[in-house]
Amino acid sequence: MASVQKITLSASRDIPFNKLVLSQSNVRRVKAGVSIEELADDIARRTLLQSLSVRPILDAEGQETGMFEVPAGGRRYRALEHLVKQKRMNKTQPVPCVVRTSGLAEEDSLAENVHREALHPLDQFRAFQTLREKGLSEEDIAARFFVSPTVVKQRLKLAAVSPKLLDIYAEVAEDAMAMPVIKGAKTRAEKFAGALKSYSIEAMMQNGLALQAGTSHDLGQNFGKAFGARFQSKEGKLDYVWQTSWGVSTRLIGGLIMTVAATFMGEWHTLRFSPRSAFAFSYLVIFGSIVAYGCYTYAVQTLPLSLVSTYAYINPLIAVILGWAILREPLSWRVLISAAIILAGVAMVKTAPKRHAKRQTFDTDEAPSIATVRTAA
Repeated sequence: MASVQKITLSASRDIPFNKLVLSQSNVRRVKAGVSIEELADDIARRTLLQSLSVRPILDAEGQETGMFEVPAGGRRYRALEHLVKQKRMNKTQPVPCVVRTSGLAEEDSLAENVHREALHPLDQFRAFQTLREKGLSEEDIAARFFVSPTVVKQRLKLAAVSPKLLDIYAEVAEDAMAMPVIKGAKTRAEKFAGALKSYSIEAMMQNGLALQAGTSHDLGQNFGKAFGARFQSKEGKLDYVWQTSWGVSTRLIGGLIMTVAATFMGEWHTLRFSPRSAFAFSYLVIFGSIVAYGCYTYAVQTLPLSLVSTYAYINPLIAVILGWAILREPLSWRVLISAAIILAGVAMVKTAPKRHAKRQTFDTDEAPSIATVRTAA
């Protein structure tokens, strides 16, 4: 068996700052992200977290001059230079550096920027949440990462949104449609083009293939930047919009149709119900279909149509009450006020025929009296 060749990492050493110069081989030309001043403040607070990548500067004979150029890490170099100009750091301060001698300087600079993967926004939100749990206030977090406290509050609220909504997808598929699904994040090759992350619920079919039934996409600011869509923050600054996309696909409906078709093909023995989905299915068949339709037929035959038509308003009210009583769903004041308005409307519909009948009886009784007076005259 052939031996595997071991790699050798580039040496690292501390080099005085005044022995470093910015390389012209640095490929970054466009300013983006945190400003040099903000990065300098961050370095002053927590020191340098990432070393600079440097190369020895050679003289005409190919000998080292004692100076080093910085092809990768130019923004960090400028931030350190800013601290020196402010006299917040000595110009002879040793700086941790990785010394490179092989390859091309431009390649080093390009690789550092291309291979760097931006932190997913959801991970940033969760990190803010972790810092909050460890005692930092929203104002402290905002100051340390150069955002407003309002932004931090918004990020903390969004930290747990995606898992909750994905759970809702799974609950609908499994409990309402009797379709067991697997939920999770798509790979980089499978995610939606332009999205930072894509999440989905997928049901396994009998042929071993996965049916993608519902998806959600974290689009970040990519589409906002592509189409120039901006909003004005509470601080009065313009920023690109953050976007998400949520929806179940026609394939979810297709999965439901396949479940129905399986009934006629003798495949029900492969269907697996959870206790909750079995109860939901039985409830819909017995109460939602048989009992409800029987009651509706009886009402049409025996009650005034104006009263029967109120079922469209009463049914949602009953659903809210059942949700509160069985599933412990919260009842807000808005829901209670809406329910009261619905009941008042139903009461008005029910009593309107009686008032109308009384008005007709009064008119009929008065008519002979008037006729009698006119005949006597």
